[in-house]
Amino acid sequence: MRAMLTSMLLMTCLAAAGVAKTAKTSPGAKAAAAPPTKPAPKERAVSTHHTVEVAGRPLAYTATAGTLVLRNDKNEPTAVMFYIAYTKDGVSHPATRPVTFSYNGGPGAASALVDLGGFGPREIVWPPPGNPLAVRPPYQIKPNPDTLLATTDLVFVDAVGTGYSRLLPPKGTPKMFYGVQQDANAFTQFVERYISKYHRWGSPKFLLGESYGTTRSAVLAQELIQHGIYLNGVILCSTVLNFPTITFAPGDDLPFILYLPSYAAVAWYHHRLHPEPASLPDLVKKAEAFAAGPYATALFQGSALNAAERPSLAKQLSALTGLPASLWLKTNLRVPLRLFRRRLLGSKNEATGRYDARYTIDELQPLLPINGGSNVGAASSAMMGALTAGFNDYLERNLHYTSHRHYVQLSYKVNSEWSWKYNPPVQALFGSGSMFLNVAPALARALGNDPGMELMLNNGYFDMATPFFATIYSLRHAPLPKGAWKRITFDYYYCGHMLYLNPKVLPILGRNINQFIRQASANP
Repeated sequence: MRAMLTSMLLMTCLAAAGVAKTAKTSPGAKAAAAPPTKPAPKERAVSTHHTVEVAGRPLAYTATAGTLVLRNDKNEPTAVMFYIAYTKDGVSHPATRPVTFSYNGGPGAASALVDLGGFGPREIVWPPPGNPLAVRPPYQIKPNPDTLLATTDLVFVDAVGTGYSRLLPPKGTPKMFYGVQQDANAFTQFVERYISKYHRWGSPKFLLGESYGTTRSAVLAQELIQHGIYLNGVILCSTVLNFPTITFAPGDDLPFILYLPSYAAVAWYHHRLHPEPASLPDLVKKAEAFAAGPYATALFQGSALNAAERPSLAKQLSALTGLPASLWLKTNLRVPLRLFRRRLLGSKNEATGRYDARYTIDELQPLLPINGGSNVGAASSAMMGALTAGFNDYLERNLHYTSHRHYVQLSYKVNSEWSWKYNPPVQALFGSGSMFLNVAPALARALGNDPGMELMLNNGYFDMATPFFATIYSLRHAPLPKGAWKRITFDYYYCGHMLYLNPKVLPILGRNINQFIRQASANP
């Protein structure tokens, strides 16, 4: 069969060569006409007018759903980026009102989640944990009194390959956009185009990213500053800057240390601790102290750790996490995330969510060493139906934006083709530092180059995708400029990765971010 296939391929190549030769030597033969070049798509903008009640008062605003075309150095179109902008009406000086560029992560996720999730003027009513019937249609979208539009205009942007943002071949290729630096370059061009088109150069400017969007923000902040676009603030929600802190790689004990406080918080939520601590923040501080102290010291010793010390450590780990001491001993004092999520709830044969551990899902194959591969995740099962249906309906019926294209909420193609290569602006003493992705140096350089920029970090206690202790570690080990800690704000919430999924958290989150924007926009 292989010989036959090779023969067929060889015949095809020879035939093609013969055709090419004939076309070249035949008298009077005309050169094949080049395929016609498609004209670049025109930029669209559909505007509608709405009102939302904030703090008991009506706030009138304009929603603009549209596209901007990106171009290369030769002015050739390479991609279209889709956005939804919300701008407050009746502002006396709109050119100086704050504007915030917001996006989700993935990589490969569109921005619909951070828009209708809780930052835009409309929000989805999310299915609560423990109510499986709430995930079925119809879904409710209601006015959002906690919207950030109260303080800033908002521009939600879809990365290329997600939402309605797409490549424009032949000049636009995946390699130009599907990567850490390439993605930041695209967003830099978008921000520059947007503030030029809508006359927002004088506005206080903010970035708001979630999940990988925080990774993007670190690189994007530095790139914008290189283009003379200074930022008033960067808002990070569910942060990941240094990826080895969340990757359970063989021989690397760091994630076990940094996840331990999150294990404790999730065990507290599911009432697995006996006696149950009264204060979650106090429990977290205790877990952080143990993780960074006795636990880190013990793991550092590796196989040299005295066997007599192991039972005492296992007992302390059990008291913090609700997992039996015997399991900690069997796993050599190292329980990876996947195992924790499966074993926390004991005999219930349920696993907690990774993105939001408040949600649980049935184990498909509870007796296997690892969980069933077809589980999409507890939080994803609860929210993706509402997000997909709710956002498509919202686009068509409320914003009057229609398209023959499919709105891509999650692109596995973008994610699978992503280039993780990145050279930070602050290099290691030896080598480029590009063996693993750590964008904390880019954020540190941005804080140094833009001394007026402030940083806000928002983390959920029950987030098992980007644990809060890893965020603290990443910043503590970044080359921050002198005095930078005075410009950094940390806030913690009783929720998971998508902070707005908890309706009790959203008002607090909105108030904190609005206050941050007001304070960072002030020019004394």
